[in-house]
Amino acid sequence: MSTQEPVTVGETAEIKRKMHFRGTIKKLTVAGAIVDIGLDKPAVLHISQVSREPVHRIEDVLEVGQEVDVWVRRISPKGIVELTMRKPLDLEWREIKKGMTVKGKVIKILRGGIEVDIGAEVPAFVPIGEMTHGYIRSPRDVVSEGDEIEAQVIEVNRRRKRIRLSMKALEPKPEEAGRLARGSRDDQDDTYVPTPMEAALLKALAEAKAAAAEAYGEERDAALSRVAELEKTLEEIRKRLRGNGRHRLN
Repeated sequence: MSTQEPVTVGETAEIKRKMHFRGTIKKLTVAGAIVDIGLDKPAVLHISQVSREPVHRIEDVLEVGQEVDVWVRRISPKGIVELTMRKPLDLEWREIKKGMTVKGKVIKILRGGIEVDIGAEVPAFVPIGEMTHGYIRSPRDVVSEGDEIEAQVIEVNRRRKRIRLSMKALEPKPEEAGRLARGSRDDQDDTYVPTPMEAALLKALAEAKAAAAEAYGEERDAALSRVAELEKTLEEIRKRLRGNGRHRLN
């Protein structure tokens, strides 16, 4: 999200859309106002760009000598800088592309994910299954409200006003079943081979976690119970294996 400060320049060629200026009203007209923003020639502010609410008389809202915050709306073919007092979005719909990386602030935590302010017209949504490669029971396991996050755009639908993001798309993929089978035991090495029972449980556990990440409501609760059950069974089997010795490649 942008936090651009007002700038002052002397050449129209340096002006770009959305640039923020602190200007002074030099003249009022029927169509709007002439504004001094530090250029060689004044910029123009149309009455329709003064407020998001309708303005019928420019004299009702502005006066000569008044300082105002303005943003560049566009530059006409003749080089005239057209301004707006309506702060533009940091990200407009046409600027949001699938696959791009964005930064934003967590503004709401829901059961199935989080809403993030990325400076667009609507908050973006990160589903719980897109927050991390690892399994989590709640979005609060990963973030808190007010946290700044970075994520990748995975869906943009202007008609439905929907933006979906993925945090895990920017994370390295975790190691596969071999690492899971070894668990957190420091004395294990890469020659460890899971038993057929372990392998079956690991596969079922991965499927259950994936289902939990996508489910909502009662279905999610059932999936979480299944995950807990499989994790308990897997740990019991590993305890027995530790007592009997590990499986190694010959």
